[in-house]
Amino acid sequence: MAKTPEKTPLKTVKTSSGIPVELVYGPGSPNAFDPQTQLGRPGEFPFTRGIQPTMYRGRLWTMRQYAGMGDAEESNRRYKFLLAQGTKGLSVAFDLPTQIGYDSDSPLALGEVGKVGVAIDSIEDMERLFDGIRLDQISTSMTINATASILLALYVAVAKRQGADVRKLSGTVQNDILKEYIARGTYIYPVKHAMRLVTDIFAWAADEVPEWNTISISGYHMREAGCTAVQEVAFTLADGMTYVQAAIDAGLDVDAFAPRLSFFFNAHNNLLEEVAKFRAARRMWARIMREHFGAKNPRSWMLRFHTQTAGSTLTAQQPENNIVRTTLQALAAVMGGTQSLHTNGFDEALALPTEQAARIALRTQQILAHESGIADTVDPLAGSYYVESLTNEIEQRADEYIAAISRFDLGGHYGMLRAIEQGYVQREIQNAAYAYQTAVDEKAAVVVGVNDFVSEATTAVPIQRIDEALEQRQVERLRSLRTKRDATVHYAALRTVADAARNGDNLMPKIVAAVESYATVGEIADVMRGVFGEYRESVVV
Repeated sequence: MAKTPEKTPLKTVKTSSGIPVELVYGPGSPNAFDPQTQLGRPGEFPFTRGIQPTMYRGRLWTMRQYAGMGDAEESNRRYKFLLAQGTKGLSVAFDLPTQIGYDSDSPLALGEVGKVGVAIDSIEDMERLFDGIRLDQISTSMTINATASILLALYVAVAKRQGADVRKLSGTVQNDILKEYIARGTYIYPVKHAMRLVTDIFAWAADEVPEWNTISISGYHMREAGCTAVQEVAFTLADGMTYVQAAIDAGLDVDAFAPRLSFFFNAHNNLLEEVAKFRAARRMWARIMREHFGAKNPRSWMLRFHTQTAGSTLTAQQPENNIVRTTLQALAAVMGGTQSLHTNGFDEALALPTEQAARIALRTQQILAHESGIADTVDPLAGSYYVESLTNEIEQRADEYIAAISRFDLGGHYGMLRAIEQGYVQREIQNAAYAYQTAVDEKAAVVVGVNDFVSEATTAVPIQRIDEALEQRQVERLRSLRTKRDATVHYAALRTVADAARNGDNLMPKIVAAVESYATVGEIADVMRGVFGEYRESVVV
């Protein structure tokens, strides 16, 4: 009689956050959800199923493609191209000198002008950037942090010149400095002074540009640095709690500024874990705002977020595969209830995206919106035992991280600041990144086309190139501006910025006046450097 062949044991499977995945989920599975108590309805606290009762049946997410390269004219051409292709919102990428407060003619800017984003030195550059684009008819997101106050002031000043009602401007300024100390590095000032700039924007914008989102609290860059989905939720919400507390300590009423807070998350490849991540984050934030901070306005409880697909997952090998990765990630963002979305170009592991790559990225969103059917009903995955179990597990593990961070607090409700200063957050991200890279090296994690399913055949991919002569043209324009402006008005405006920095007045009105007097980004940043000093990262082992 033939022997019954022995069954091969099933391998253990875990999500990217290390959460064990059961073979089958159902009513008796671990961490099973209770549909009566946990699901709720979309548009109602705690917003697990989405912040709007009709979600995409009422209005699609904003297709907001991130772009910026070279000088203002080149970026303006790309924006007009994207608008002609059907994008519904703009998202501005700035070059490194602009991000860290150096003008294009600074020796420290040499070789970096216009390379990873657009170079913006003055109000003239900002006018060129949005030439032919009415700022009161478009929503604009600006990925800017250390110099967020200056770039927002430039945007408002240009809107005024266009004759727009600035109270009706809509968009977002990233303005999230904490993640710069954690994962990205484009900081300027010591943490205390950087946080003051953040809350100055909160207070000023509430009166002057009430429709503007005054911060985009960003987990994206921490995820790009290697953190897990659980860590992304925990560290992002912990940053958010720190900003809320800082604003309250500055004398602001929580319900006066909290409705304009927004978030920025990454969308990775593990489709259902990512959906669960967004659900968990939304539920956690609602409870934090209502129960921890005592917010009364339901809009203060809502976690509104933008999503970008994961740049760190894109591969230079077999770059066409990145179209599939981006589609999966965009699907996760939409099924997770995002308010706006950027999809990466398939060539971004090689260079800034070409027009062809940008068009395919936008078409990916449009196909999901209009052909896939996923926008037809609200929260189509609700009640999935697996998704709801993952949501619960992510929330539980993220809560444990937030509790660990709170133990760094010395009574001032700023545990996250001390956790960053002591390197705890950075170490946790580094450990997660190392664990993942080890799994890739050992082929425990498969990256198609990189460590498995490789191919000797290569496809020539056109590369977006920045004109090398651009930097000198930008420098010449900047120097020309300096010769023609009114020096008396310019210097007086910079003095008022310095005075406000010293005496504690809100800096935003002074910065707006300075940019209108043709003060440059670098000059205003330098004035504040002179008062605040500069942050120097301590080495943490």
